[in-house]
Amino acid sequence: MQVEGSYLLARTLKEEGVDHLFFLMGGPNYEIINNSEDLGIRAVDFRHEQAASMAAHGYARVTGKPGVTTAASGPGTLNLLTGQYTAWSDCAPMITLGGAGPIEDFGRDGFQEVDQVGVFEPISKAVMRPTDPARYPEHVSTAFRLATTGRPGPVYIDCNEDVLYGKVEESEAVVPSRAKGRSRPAGDPDLIKQAVKMLDDAKSPMVFAGGGVWWSQAYEDLQRVIERMGIPFYTSPMSRGLVADDHEMSFPAARSGAFRQADVVLVVGTRMNWMMTFGKRIGSDANIIQVDIHGAELGHNRSVDIGIEGDAKTVLQQIYDEAERTGFQSKSKSEWIENLREADLSRRERVAPLENSDQRPIHPLRLCKDLREVLDRDSILAVDGNEILHYGRQSMPTYVPGHRLNSGPSGCMGVGLPYAIGAKLAKPDKQVVALHGDGSLGMNIQDFDTAVRHNLPIVIVVSNNEGWTARVEGIRKPGRELGFTRFDKVAEALGGHGELVEDPKDLQPAFERALDAGVPAIVNVRTDPTARALSRFVGSKME
Repeated sequence: MQVEGSYLLARTLKEEGVDHLFFLMGGPNYEIINNSEDLGIRAVDFRHEQAASMAAHGYARVTGKPGVTTAASGPGTLNLLTGQYTAWSDCAPMITLGGAGPIEDFGRDGFQEVDQVGVFEPISKAVMRPTDPARYPEHVSTAFRLATTGRPGPVYIDCNEDVLYGKVEESEAVVPSRAKGRSRPAGDPDLIKQAVKMLDDAKSPMVFAGGGVWWSQAYEDLQRVIERMGIPFYTSPMSRGLVADDHEMSFPAARSGAFRQADVVLVVGTRMNWMMTFGKRIGSDANIIQVDIHGAELGHNRSVDIGIEGDAKTVLQQIYDEAERTGFQSKSKSEWIENLREADLSRRERVAPLENSDQRPIHPLRLCKDLREVLDRDSILAVDGNEILHYGRQSMPTYVPGHRLNSGPSGCMGVGLPYAIGAKLAKPDKQVVALHGDGSLGMNIQDFDTAVRHNLPIVIVVSNNEGWTARVEGIRKPGRELGFTRFDKVAEALGGHGELVEDPKDLQPAFERALDAGVPAIVNVRTDPTARALSRFVGSKME
């Protein structure tokens, strides 16, 4: 029987375990969607391709498996680019199927002709352009393998019209090759021994973990190491919840001091990028043990004393076993732990007046405090904006792995609402909340309609300070002022639930009504335009 390339592509998606496809309709990808739906894949259409791609990234972050997105040729596919970039910078697995004109028209100024492969290549782990429909199973399967092995990342596949609609005998389609069982690369045993001894000898050690722990599903192994060694831990912002924020070894409000004062830092599955001030956030005298599956990352931007190339899960298991073998002495760290506990408590006491303030306009920390008090412990939280991003980082905890999303290393705004949609599709039984600034929400507000149409009861909480960043007297910020946007009215007009909150005593009741509404909801909170978060990115320094 003859089949089209689109069918073979969709069939391979199903074989690779895809259950959701994020898209905006258009040619030549119609039959990718139709065949996917016929095979039992849920296809979710968006109002803008950027949001579809970002939702696929959010879905990947919550599930741990690749999100898949597709769009029409030319402008449609190029609109996926920002979402592809956020996934690339976050080292998240994603498969992007870009619609494209027929190969036979290349070089002839064909309809929407543009070198999409060349455009996507710098922000993709790999790019492909299949030319034979019979090879779609091979190419798609390879894309999944590339996206999920080693350091994860997005893979782009150019889907040309004449290849998608080309027909072949189904029996002649290439059968993809797969590894049914894959080993995880282990760390050098001698380096493991050195690392455990260094941690045992340390007086003020800490663990700093990131996305590599999440993608290798090593969060339980991380917790075992932390508890066996009695070492405090911190995570990159996107990885909050790898170990619960209220764990006895968690002191989030003492983060800055911990990085400065630690004498040994175990860095697992995260990079010394700009968010770490290129490694300078760690004290200059500290010894560093770095674990990463990507060998080139070891010692990048900051020299390390022990570099262990290996999978986070395997290496953490090795570290735990070595600590057991040697009788690691966790009690020797008690003074360090107590110092961090006191610093954490002191910082919380300093911000308590703002968290409980009755001022109007409402202080963002009061918003955060009242929101966290009504959320389920296993709720999924996306945070997106500028001031509110920093306030949310300071005061909004996460207790479950994969349940925290934010702008990530790209610092991209506009991700919150799409992330929330992707997260709700991934885990429909969980509360999903996006904590937004008003500027960032405006970027993809049209896809609130997507949540309504697909019956996805997410909650958007807007810290509405009437513009971009805080208003600072005496400093000109061109384009800062946006006025007060009635996002609550937008929600109502699109078929959702909307509320405006101007008095702090109304916050929790409004949040509870939104969570119970059973439809997508926006709670629009008028917040202080002059409230400036303590963490600011200025030039190349965090202050």
